[in-house]
Amino acid sequence: MTDSAILQTLAPVTHDLGGFKVHRSLPHKQRTMVGPFIFFDQMGPGHIDAGQGLDVRPHPHINLATVTYLFAGAMDHRDSLGTYQRIEPGAVNLMTAGKGIAHSERTPGPERVTGVDMSGLQTWLALPRDKEELDPAFEHVAASRIPDIDIDRCRVRLVMGEGWGASSPVTCHSPTIYAAIDVPANGEMRIDHDADERAIYLLAGDLTLDGTALEPQHLILLAPGSAPVLRSAGGASLMICGGAPMDGERHVWWNFVSSSRDRINEAKRAWRGGEFALPPDDNGEFIPLPEVPLTVSYP
Repeated sequence: MTDSAILQTLAPVTHDLGGFKVHRSLPHKQRTMVGPFIFFDQMGPGHIDAGQGLDVRPHPHINLATVTYLFAGAMDHRDSLGTYQRIEPGAVNLMTAGKGIAHSERTPGPERVTGVDMSGLQTWLALPRDKEELDPAFEHVAASRIPDIDIDRCRVRLVMGEGWGASSPVTCHSPTIYAAIDVPANGEMRIDHDADERAIYLLAGDLTLDGTALEPQHLILLAPGSAPVLRSAGGASLMICGGAPMDGERHVWWNFVSSSRDRINEAKRAWRGGEFALPPDDNGEFIPLPEVPLTVSYP
């Protein structure tokens, strides 16, 4: 067997938030996007002790959609539209920033009291040029509504898009595939989804792709038109993400994504000037505009 199906391997940048690790695979120095996906973060797995919590204070976004998907734990979402939504494992939070939104994400009160295991993914999807300035919106899809498909003993949860004879109810602003896959011990599955751009991300377990062993927390870009076979000896959990190529270059600076650098500079000015509305029930603090952001696009 060969690794001809592997187009590129992207190693993550890992940040340790005091015992709770975040692995960031996109944007990457070698590649900015896979389909519409322009930001890919794995949160944990880790444990939040009693009396503690994750607190992502209010912050802004433009010209993108955020997707939150949890495997363990819970999180409270609040935004400047007045939305309050608790998300739990298997459900999907889709927030379309469009022309501008601010939101916060915090560990809920009950979990702060007891402590909680936390694990999940947050991804950003660039919006097509003709949708970048949409009115902001929020959508929550319960876990019970996400298609759950059995393929040769492998479990596929179709978070977004179409595939394997099913369609997710989560809104897609451009052709998108996003799915969580569990491969059982001694199981295998062929990845024959026909999206133009696709990547595999091993969350946990052991996995080979056409005989090549994959490393956890690495984003594996698949060659166009390839249909590799995934195999696991002891069982594995992974994600597949991708879709149609985006309609041109995108720029990233902090929490802002846009096809226009001028638009990002305008958003920076507006956030610094207090022109973004804050969540009405979480407006006592916010993240200030950084001098040097951790998230940037690359040449």
